[in-house]
Amino acid sequence: MTEETEKVGNVSQSRYEEIVAELRAVVEQQTRGQFTIGDGALEIEPMRQRGGLVGETPWTVEQSLKRLADDIGLSVTTVKTTRWVASRWPKEHRQPKIASYTVHRTLANIDDEAERFAAILTPPDGKARWTTDDASRRVGQQVETPITPQEKVTAIHSLARDEEVAAAATTDFLKRPQVAAKVSADDKVRVVEEFTRDESVAATAATSLLRRPDVAFRAMSDDTARFQVNHAQNERNRQSREDFDRTSPVAPAVRNIERSMEFLDLVTAFHSFVAAAGRIVPSLRNHTFNDDERTIVHENVARLRATLDWVEMAVDTGKVDVDDELARLLKGE
Repeated sequence: MTEETEKVGNVSQSRYEEIVAELRAVVEQQTRGQFTIGDGALEIEPMRQRGGLVGETPWTVEQSLKRLADDIGLSVTTVKTTRWVASRWPKEHRQPKIASYTVHRTLANIDDEAERFAAILTPPDGKARWTTDDASRRVGQQVETPITPQEKVTAIHSLARDEEVAAAATTDFLKRPQVAAKVSADDKVRVVEEFTRDESVAATAATSLLRRPDVAFRAMSDDTARFQVNHAQNERNRQSREDFDRTSPVAPAVRNIERSMEFLDLVTAFHSFVAAAGRIVPSLRNHTFNDDERTIVHENVARLRATLDWVEMAVDTGKVDVDDELARLLKGE
C-alpha cells in the first residue's frame, strides 16, 4: 500500500500528517496560554511555604484566586492548578514543542527540581515528544492505556473501587480455571477465609470439603481441627439428647432402659476384672517380683481400691463427683 492510498481513519497518510502539524501548533498555543494564566495567578499570589506570612494585604490567597477565577471565567480549581504548575516550571525550563501542558502538569509532581528539568528534555524510548501515558509512568500514576501487567492490575483496581463491581469481577475471574490455577496456595487460602466469614457460607463450604476423603483425612491431621470436630459432635449429640428428653413421649422409658444398660455395663466390668484376676494371679506362683514391679502393682491396687470406693459411693448416694485425690489416682499420678 502506497503512502497515497494508506489511510489513518478516514484521511490519507499525508493529510493526517498535515492535521497533526496544525493541531500540534494549537496544543503548543494552549500550553503557552495555560502557563500565561498560571504566571498571572502566581504574580498576584506568589507561592508561600506552608505557614508563611501573608503580609499586610487584606486579601487571603483564596480570596484573590477566587476573584481572578471569576473575572476570567474559569473555576478557582483551574486557576490554583495553573498557578502551581507555573511555579514548578520557570519559563526557561518549559518545553511546549515536545510536551503538552498536561505533560508539564504531570511531570510537575517530580519533587527534585534538577531531576524534573532534566526529565522533560528526555522523552522515553527515544521518542521526539512526550505522551500523557509516558509522563504518568514517569511519576508512577495510572495510565490511560495500560500495557504492562502491573498497569493493567492498577486499572482493574481503579475500576473495581465500587464493592459491587469488585464482587462481580472477582466472581467472574474465579470461574476461569486458568486464572485460579495461577493463584498461589496461600492466596487461595486467604480468599476462602475471606469468603467464608459468613457462618452459613462457612458451614456449607466445610460440609462440601469434608465430603472429600482426601481433604477430610488431611484436616483431621490437625489437632485443633480434630478437637473442634469432636467437640462439635459431642455438643450436637448433647443438644439432640436434650431435645429428645424434652419433647419425646418415650423419653422416660428410654432413660429406664439406659439405666439398666449402665447397670449391666458396670456388672460386666466387675466380672471381667474378677475373671482376669482369677486367671492371672494363680500363674504368678513362685514368681519373684523386684522392688519396681511390686511398687507398680501396689500403686494399681490403690487405684482399684479408690475406684471401688467411688463406685460404692455412687451406688449408695447417687453422687458421682471426683475429688482431687481420686482424680490424681485415676490419672496414675
